[in-house]
Amino acid sequence: MSHTYEGILPVWKPAGFTSHDVVAKARGILKMKRIGHTGTLDPLVTGVLPLCLGRATRMVEYLQELPKEYEAKLVLGLATDTEDLSGQELERSENVQVTEQEIRSVIRSFEGTISQIPPMYSALKQNGKRLYELAREGKTVERQPREVTIHQIELIDIDMSKSLPEVSFRALCSKGTYIRTLCVDIGKALGVPAAMAELRRTMSAGIPDSSCLTLEQIEEAVRDGSLAAKLLPVDQAVTQLPSAEVSEEKVRAALQGQRLSASVVNPLPDRGEALRLYDPNGRFLGIYLREAESGAIAPVKVFAQNEA
Repeated sequence: MSHTYEGILPVWKPAGFTSHDVVAKARGILKMKRIGHTGTLDPLVTGVLPLCLGRATRMVEYLQELPKEYEAKLVLGLATDTEDLSGQELERSENVQVTEQEIRSVIRSFEGTISQIPPMYSALKQNGKRLYELAREGKTVERQPREVTIHQIELIDIDMSKSLPEVSFRALCSKGTYIRTLCVDIGKALGVPAAMAELRRTMSAGIPDSSCLTLEQIEEAVRDGSLAAKLLPVDQAVTQLPSAEVSEEKVRAALQGQRLSASVVNPLPDRGEALRLYDPNGRFLGIYLREAESGAIAPVKVFAQNEA
């Protein structure tokens, strides 16, 4: 019998899987088609990959917008064409002359809004073709710099004893940040070649690694019937939005996707602001928007409950 799950399933992505592989595997385990992921991770990268199941797939765009946290290790003295250790070596310098103090101050300097040129080995599209497809053909094209935000960056460890010194750091950053490129740019700021050696995503969409299940644990939970209880509720995807309650007599109108007068919603959000709307019993009704012009409450994504 097929089961329809609904909610957010926080998966720990193993190394060697693409994000699409994880979705395909989950479809097989859960025996359901409607599954979406919330931000691609490269095959070698492990970490938090929230999957949206059933109607929760409508929340993917909101989850993707939220900051992500990574733990990375870079090596100094080596540059590759992919910006990580999977690529062809471009440059090697066995005698890296930098101090721990220089590394500390350079890493701190990356906090804030920075400009990045996306790597050629990335899934960004240019003229309908993914950059990594062009890169595999030996082509390099001009990429536009993009602004990203490093909300927080902190040094975890420096190991200067190796022929290629290693630096580990943690970064909380906006969506679209390439950590490989950040590693290379840290090297550039130090005046030495650099490449990313390891990467783990430790948080995505507010979901920490401690909440994640491995694919094996998901299989086990499906077998013993405990998976539904392990899913995060749909509205947990949008806790960054303010919440409001609609009066009992307007619940049906809200679920039918009607625009509501601002007077039936409490507390009243700012004009132009999106909000999570609940009924007086705390049931999530969906995402609504207070229109900038009219001040009315308009539906964006309604999560009408299935009639039992």
